[in-house]
Amino acid sequence: MLKQTCYGLLAGVVLTLAGTPASAAELTIFWAEWDPANYLQELVTEYERQTGVKVTVETTAWPGFQTKAFAEFNARGDAYDMVVGDSQWLGAGSTGGHYVDLTDFFAKHDIAELMAPATVKFYSEYPGDSGRYWAVPLEGDAIGWAYRKDWFEDPKEMADFRAKYGYDLAVPNTFKEMRDIAEFFYRPDQKRYGIAIYTDNSYDGLVGGFESVLFSYGGELGDYATYEVDGFINSDRAVAALEFYRELYKFTPPGWANANFGEENLAITESLAAMSMNYFAFFPSLTNEASNRNATNTGFFANPAGPQGDQFAPLGGQGISIISYSQKQDEALKFLEWFIKDETQKRWAELGGYTCSAAVLKSDAFQNATPYNRAFYETMFKVKDFWAVPEYAELLQQFNQRVYPYVTGDQGTARETLDALAADWNATFKKYGRQ
Repeated sequence: MLKQTCYGLLAGVVLTLAGTPASAAELTIFWAEWDPANYLQELVTEYERQTGVKVTVETTAWPGFQTKAFAEFNARGDAYDMVVGDSQWLGAGSTGGHYVDLTDFFAKHDIAELMAPATVKFYSEYPGDSGRYWAVPLEGDAIGWAYRKDWFEDPKEMADFRAKYGYDLAVPNTFKEMRDIAEFFYRPDQKRYGIAIYTDNSYDGLVGGFESVLFSYGGELGDYATYEVDGFINSDRAVAALEFYRELYKFTPPGWANANFGEENLAITESLAAMSMNYFAFFPSLTNEASNRNATNTGFFANPAGPQGDQFAPLGGQGISIISYSQKQDEALKFLEWFIKDETQKRWAELGGYTCSAAVLKSDAFQNATPYNRAFYETMFKVKDFWAVPEYAELLQQFNQRVYPYVTGDQGTARETLDALAADWNATFKKYGRQ
């Protein structure tokens, strides 16, 4: 999600065709203010050099992204021609008439084969399994992990860990191993802690963190086809996953009750924690010595497997949609045709964007380009996402209201928490006529 999860940025892209009046050719893309938007600006500058079309990228801060975008959509305004929106927006964007149907565009260019399957399913298609598409995968993302290689590879730490747990200290393959490592490095007297996890409940931080465990524990949020949630979000596996997430919270740094993207990176840069979850889009700064004094000692790995061997990760990232109120939809389609080309996707990846191109992701050149690209590749073929229905914001708020007190305040039990959440979601789906 962040889909991270996610708030928003406006990337305004102005395309001016050679020999065409600027007023007829300008395009504005709305996205969020973060590093990938800067990479997009650099990419579209190359588009200008190749085509003579001028491109300008605007940005807006994450916290107001969704509000600003939907205010314009609901006003049927044409300030933006395209938007790089969260996957959860697909339901509201399509059923509200805000997005252009790209199903024919997908068929013409075989995009379902060009892009990684999960990115098409979650960034583009709505309703699920309908074969109707509303966005082209643009910025792939998912939750992964950073860790302190020097702590893990210290001979004394390795010997002490083996003596205590009976196996070698290494990147965790399972959540059980992750829990052991978090406990081992939890040393408050040394101001050293075991793990940093998402706890922020202002949007989708906490839900993304919990989904990291839930999906690998074999749990699900619900049945996306029938909207049934009882026996899913409150299943035995879901309860066990929530209990485990609360267990991990015990090994976090002090004051970790509102941790999100920035705090997760600080856990590594400030030598607070042995391991830290974050969306891959925030990892580039961890490899830069100017922003991370521990850059040479920072490693990365994919989300571990659960008790039954399931291994999934929550999806972040966004697709790019054409807004139905735009007067320049043909020009927007020309831009998308250029963006999906193999050479453009390779360049997008080189600049720092997270390509969704299956061919680029599988290439040795991509996987060896950064310390985290291989983990990203492994993750993007096994991701799952939050509800993409128009009422997703209500579902997200209900999740935060129920789960946050249990994880950070140890209020109630995991079973009580998820039973109450199931009741909330049932009521919401009934209100919107889905049950």
